[in-house]
Amino acid sequence: MRVISGLAKGRRLLAPRGGGTRPMTDRAREGIFSSLGTVVAGARVLDLYAGSGSLGLECLSRGAAAVVFVERSRAALAALRANVAAVGLGGEVVAEDVASFLGRWGGPFDLAFVDPPYALPLASVEQVLGALVRLLAGGGTVVLHRRAGERLHPPPGLEVVDRRRYGDSEITRLVKEGVL
Repeated sequence: MRVISGLAKGRRLLAPRGGGTRPMTDRAREGIFSSLGTVVAGARVLDLYAGSGSLGLECLSRGAAAVVFVERSRAALAALRANVAAVGLGGEVVAEDVASFLGRWGGPFDLAFVDPPYALPLASVEQVLGALVRLLAGGGTVVLHRRAGERLHPPPGLEVVDRRRYGDSEITRLVKEGVL
């Protein structure tokens, strides 16, 4: 796994030890960042279920203003902290459960990545998306990574604008309604 583009292009990233995470393929990450276009430059980014931090670090490499990484797994936190330090572009690591974080944190964020474990029930993911709406800036974008074929019901305030399949994964891009 590596940073694809920008200031840290080519930088190798550590993957968390243990079986609790599933790194996103380079092809899927390339597709995400291609579809985001200019959204990343200058953005305030939230990387939920951050794992290795590859999505948020890619944003920093491409000129994001700030990234907050949220992760609770000890193994993932070790890799995440090492990757943030090695890339050297900043970023705030928060060691906390996503639901707790969303309940107490203020925004606004321009871009949020939601990449939970496949084992997390879809209903729980939809609750996370619902809590995330209030933290998004006007026109804020959410990128969700889930198992392909699930029938996502976006919460009020978010509209699906794109879906792409990569093997057994699906990337769904949602935008805060009212600002399309």
